[in-house]
Amino acid sequence: MKSLSETWFAEGRIDFELKKYTLLAYLQEVNKYFDENKLYPQLADIIFHYNNIVAFRENKKYLQEHFPKKLTGLQMEKLQLIYEQMLEDDELMEELESIIHYSASHIKRTLSNGTEIYEFVEDKISITPIGLIPLDTKEGYFFLSAGNVKSTRVYHYRLSIFEKHDERYRSIKTRFIDNWVRSFSNTYEHIKSELIRNLKDLPNPAVYSIETDLNFPVEETLLPVAKRRLVRYISE
Repeated sequence: MKSLSETWFAEGRIDFELKKYTLLAYLQEVNKYFDENKLYPQLADIIFHYNNIVAFRENKKYLQEHFPKKLTGLQMEKLQLIYEQMLEDDELMEELESIIHYSASHIKRTLSNGTEIYEFVEDKISITPIGLIPLDTKEGYFFLSAGNVKSTRVYHYRLSIFEKHDERYRSIKTRFIDNWVRSFSNTYEHIKSELIRNLKDLPNPAVYSIETDLNFPVEETLLPVAKRRLVRYISE
């Protein structure tokens, strides 16, 4: 799916009707994926565009309050530069205001659709530790089981911490290992024992089962939501 550029609303010809149809075509594509219960990467993309256009609107307010007092010659963000070029053109700014107002409300509506699916999926996910969990949980394995099938997808995970805007965040990187079929003898505990026996890097790993009754797409929905849910579970 072709995404919008970060400043699509202020690039090229600033025309409300043109930007309106550009946006509606994009949102139609996003909603088509949401209708198929496919969240990613569309949900992350729509969140970015909503936050970006809101920040752009707030940035305009800041610039109008400080322009032309603001110092020149400093490194400026792309959006700030665009606004400086437009501030003196009242007609252009009025057209841009209309585009921003229309876009923010319609993007928010589509974002709500995606968020509703995300919250529904997250609510249907359960996480259970397998065996004893070590003190160090930043690296280990998780088993993802969806629907009523006995197949289990096994992943290696690693957590890391990064800082952004003076806040600390946790991110997760995963690597698919294999598919296992659960049975009376091939339980989660047995799969964990096999992983420890065959993969020597982690002699005492943290292992979790992540289960859901949903038959939603794995790569586009279940896996991304499960990863974020696991990060929060471990952090808490």
